[in-house]
Amino acid sequence: MATKWTIGRDAADPASLARFWAAALGYVIEPGFDSPDNTSIIDPDDELPAIGFLRVPEPKTAKNRLHIDIRVAGPGERDAASAEQMRTKAAALVELGATQVREELYGSELGHVVMLDPEGNEFCVG
Repeated sequence: MATKWTIGRDAADPASLARFWAAALGYVIEPGFDSPDNTSIIDPDDELPAIGFLRVPEPKTAKNRLHIDIRVAGPGERDAASAEQMRTKAAALVELGATQVREELYGSELGHVVMLDPEGNEFCVG
């Protein structure tokens, strides 16, 4: 059996960033772990890893070495339908406070959309 694990994220405003990622991923705030300095989000079905957000004093200064990618297109070849799914999700995330950086092509089809979360952390929608 695999070991359960949690992703830890540094944040300037843990509660705000946790709310963004909860909405982006369909997660919920973990009961008992919602404070200004430490907020955690969990999969409501308890199948996927939790993500904890911890307040740190220093600002983000470089590209993330680890990031979360959101997969809305199915596996395999990219096509117009998968491009529409990615663009629709990216637009919804912009409404939540993300920034769209660019679209990356795989050949002639959309491969993924590069985004920034509200604190400037890179992630992709694929």
